[in-house]
Amino acid sequence: MTPRQSRFVDEYLCDLVASKAAIRAGYSLRRASEIGYQLLQKTTVQEAIAGRMNARALRTGITQDKVLFDLEAVKQDAMSKTIGKDGNALMASHAAALRALELQGRHLGMWKDRLAVTGDLSIADAIRQRVAGRAVQEPSLVVRQVHAKAAPIGEQATG
Repeated sequence: MTPRQSRFVDEYLCDLVASKAAIRAGYSLRRASEIGYQLLQKTTVQEAIAGRMNARALRTGITQDKVLFDLEAVKQDAMSKTIGKDGNALMASHAAALRALELQGRHLGMWKDRLAVTGDLSIADAIRQRVAGRAVQEPSLVVRQVHAKAAPIGEQATG
C-alpha cells in the first residue's frame, strides 16, 4: 500500500466518506469521488480498513452487540411511562423511542433506503414492481397507516 493510500485509510476512518477522505489524503478534488470509490475496491485498502476498525473495536470495547444493547436500553427508557401535568400517563419520549426503533429496524434490514435498479429495468418499472409487491403482502404484515386527505400547497391537511 502506498503512503497516500494509507493516509486515505486514516482519513476514511474519521467519517466513512470516501470522497472527503480522498481529498484530505491529497487526491484530486475533481476526481475525489471516483478515486475514493476505486480505493475502496482495492483489497489492500479494504483489509487495512477492516483491520483498523477491528483494532479500534478491541481498544474501545465498542462492538455491534454493545451498541445494539445500549440502543435497546435507550428505547426502553424512552418508552417508560411518566405522569403528565394533567395526571395522565405519557410515554417519556416519543421521538427517542421512534428513532431507536428506526435504527434497530435498519440494522435488521427491515426496510431499504434506496431502490436497487439494474440496467434491465427502468426506474418507473422498478417503482411499479415495488408498489405491486406491497399490494400483494399478507394483511398481517402490512402496517396500518393513518390516511390524510391531500391538501393543496398552503392549506392544512385534515385527517
